[in-house]
Amino acid sequence: MPGIVTAASMYAGEWWVVSNVILTLFILPVIEFFLPEDKSNSSNENSFIPDFILVMHFLIQPVILLLLFWNIYSGSIHGIQLFFAGLSVGIHSGSSSIIVAHEMIHRKSSIWQTMGKILLFSAGNIYFFVDHLRVHHKWVGTDKDPATARKGESVHSFFFRSAGGQIRSSWKLECERLRSLGKSPYGFGNYVLSSSVLLLLLMAVIYHYTGIAGLFVFAYQALMANFLLEFVNYIEHYGLTRDENVRVDPTHSWQSDKVLSRFFLVELSRHSDHHYYSSKPYHVLKSYDESPVLPGGYAQIFFFALIPALWYRKVDPILEDYLKKVKKQV
Repeated sequence: MPGIVTAASMYAGEWWVVSNVILTLFILPVIEFFLPEDKSNSSNENSFIPDFILVMHFLIQPVILLLLFWNIYSGSIHGIQLFFAGLSVGIHSGSSSIIVAHEMIHRKSSIWQTMGKILLFSAGNIYFFVDHLRVHHKWVGTDKDPATARKGESVHSFFFRSAGGQIRSSWKLECERLRSLGKSPYGFGNYVLSSSVLLLLLMAVIYHYTGIAGLFVFAYQALMANFLLEFVNYIEHYGLTRDENVRVDPTHSWQSDKVLSRFFLVELSRHSDHHYYSSKPYHVLKSYDESPVLPGGYAQIFFFALIPALWYRKVDPILEDYLKKVKKQV
């Protein structure tokens, strides 16, 4: 639904561009507050529908961007509307495209991975494909993982530490990978470098056709999308740590079974099982009784995270009680 609303609003132009902002940031959190949890673990592994949903998400992203830039070019979106257009598309890119890309890059098929890379590129992300698969899943909960939020760390400071750390580690890993193959780390085979160059070329094209307005909107939507990505990283592992020699299990990721987050974020809120078995397709992920549970769905607690004092007051007591419980069981 957010994707359809975003596409329709970019087609309509003018003040309709604010539609997805209102839907995703205000209407859905209210709806989620009243909706129950669903801890059921039943699924149809042979259905084509889960893959069909991913493909539809993949196809709607370029439609949204093309409609956005066409209306900037034609003047149907102008002035302060540009800010809301960038915010609206950025929210979609972060809460839909990057989320779906996350599922795709975990697939073994090169076709799925390529689709995931394209979605990440459309959101201006140059690091997630490398760092998430080769660092985050290996070192989650340890000091070696920049995408694990520490207890008492705000989402704002985490955003800069996590994104910066992932860019550095991705660049390092790509250089090491290419050197091990006897290739130059400064060639087009370097994912971080090639993505950066292509991104600059895309921005040049955008500027050529839509001027500084289009360039601003694209950059702003990318910033918003990647902030939402790091918000998700923040709430998924906040304060949960493990020893490097301890295998990742369902106690190292926060979980939410709120039906709205499960539906719109393709089961990402069942993050405990995703880290326990990272090769599982999203539609067969399970809920675990032993996992820590967030005090709401992802949409519902977004504004909690934006206000550090409120986040600490809401989440820290749950975290402390959970860690005491786990300690007693060891």
